[in-house]
Amino acid sequence: MSRSFRLTRRAEASLIEIARWTIENFGLEQAERYETELVGRCQAILDGQAHSRSCAALVDNDEDLRFVRAGEHFLVFLDHPNEVIIIDILHSRSDLPRHVAALAALRDDGS
Repeated sequence: MSRSFRLTRRAEASLIEIARWTIENFGLEQAERYETELVGRCQAILDGQAHSRSCAALVDNDEDLRFVRAGEHFLVFLDHPNEVIIIDILHSRSDLPRHVAALAALRDDGS
């Protein structure tokens, strides 16, 4: 069985919002390029080619949450043996520690 990645509902909503904002500000072509870049970064995580860091470096928790930079965003994810779960996509200007702490608290609800 090959590994795959999937986005949570929260990550899907973030991706849609990123696309909407990019279309409004830079046009459809740029939004498509950026979406391709983000999905490519998800694939790089899956392939072990993306340098990621533990979210424990940001907040005190016992979760296995990790993050990696992707353009102007951070992908927050869990790396399991059979799949990578993209928990959320956060803008680089956001308060990453605060968001990661909230994501760690919500992780088990599947959102």
